[in-house]
Amino acid sequence: MLTMLNTRRSLVALAAALAAVTVLPACSVTRGQSTVGEYIDDTTITAKIRAAFVESERVDASSIKVETLDGEVLLSGFAKSEAEKTAAEMIARNTAGVRLVNNGLVVRS
Repeated sequence: MLTMLNTRRSLVALAAALAAVTVLPACSVTRGQSTVGEYIDDTTITAKIRAAFVESERVDASSIKVETLDGEVLLSGFAKSEAEKTAAEMIARNTAGVRLVNNGLVVRS
């Protein structure tokens, strides 16, 4: 009984791994990237920037959208002031793996 349970768990883990290997390359092709590694790196960069926004008292994370492609970050949405816009850009620039930041934030009073 225990052996059958361990075998079942192993098969489920193998199926999940195969599904991930099958799905991730499709995502990278859709995004125009060449490797799964680049897709994962971009996703990690985006997540780190969003987390830093949430932790920051200078940036309203809910008003800013972050997109990353090949290490280039696009910030879009709204900032309450030039100071917030600049702070968001600096947080993004100081994130590991970021090559370039395009700050498309619009200051809204």
